[in-house]
Amino acid sequence: MTNRKSSSKEHAVDAARKRIKSNRLESSNIQDIARSVIAGHREDLAKAITLIESELASDRPLAQRLLSEIKTLTQSSEENKTVRIGITGIPGVGKSTFIERMGIDLINEGHRVAVLAVDPSSRRTRGSILGDKTRMDELAVHRKAFVRPSPASDALGGVARATMEAILLCEAAGFDRIIIETVGVGQSEIAVRDMVDVFILLLIEGAGDDVQGIKRGIVEMADLIIVHKADGKRIDACETTAQSYRNALHLFPTPDGGEVVDVMTASSLENKGHKEVRTKINHIIAVWKSNGWWLTQRTHQRSDRMTSHASELLFLKQLNTPSSAKQWQALKDDVINGTRSAFSAAWDWVHRGEDKND
Repeated sequence: MTNRKSSSKEHAVDAARKRIKSNRLESSNIQDIARSVIAGHREDLAKAITLIESELASDRPLAQRLLSEIKTLTQSSEENKTVRIGITGIPGVGKSTFIERMGIDLINEGHRVAVLAVDPSSRRTRGSILGDKTRMDELAVHRKAFVRPSPASDALGGVARATMEAILLCEAAGFDRIIIETVGVGQSEIAVRDMVDVFILLLIEGAGDDVQGIKRGIVEMADLIIVHKADGKRIDACETTAQSYRNALHLFPTPDGGEVVDVMTASSLENKGHKEVRTKINHIIAVWKSNGWWLTQRTHQRSDRMTSHASELLFLKQLNTPSSAKQWQALKDDVINGTRSAFSAAWDWVHRGEDKND
């Protein structure tokens, strides 16, 4: 058993290395790659995600072409068949273990599962460990699964810059259950809420003993709260924590979807509570599809994502002009030296030259 586990982990590491070394996409084969992604070829799906995650300006037009091609080829696909699940929680809560257990169970129920795991990036070296493929060693090598670790880089909200586009690519490749594991570093992770259908917050025992310690910002975003690692001697403590949260949630307003947030316990080690969690997720989805919240939520997410991308692309386009880049650096030096406020400098840069045209 141990040898098989070790072999599985080595396979996962080799797969990750091959992905990193994969050849860059060329303009001439974008259409072929799009077709290959839709055909479910995981190697080309990995290449496609690498392209849309690229920070190189020369890759942006290729990424746009690829996404447009994918959209054209999948125009008649029924988006309602996919479910996007976001999972967050502090480091050590067992997110990877929980996701692997959920992923295997979903596959056994007939689904194809993609996991987009976002790893924190070093502020100093800009690097990331990207270790989720080794932590989810069984799921990572399953033929009906796709596990993709990505660096958070400078993106806020516990997700990578191109996470939403990676979700769309995975759905185009035929994965109907998309799980997003966030960085797990703080309350700023609520950005993932704007990318998924169901947002799950994992807790550990003791996190609810002091009701005043509840982090409202992220708790009120959750659609389901799970106290994890409820096994062995921790079962009673986990149930106490769960009850503390149930009591506190009565003080919160009813969520927009109209479904009261439930607090459950689960153990991935003993596979307890997972079936109930999946049943609850299916119930939430059914309710939202019947009352219209499902469609409303996805519509808002698409619109918000467009605004986000437009802001980023306009900034990069303006910064790409030599004269604009020179002025940006001069204003940035003023801000660093304390001779100009950050807002004033940004305003002057954005509105430069307008007075001359008036």
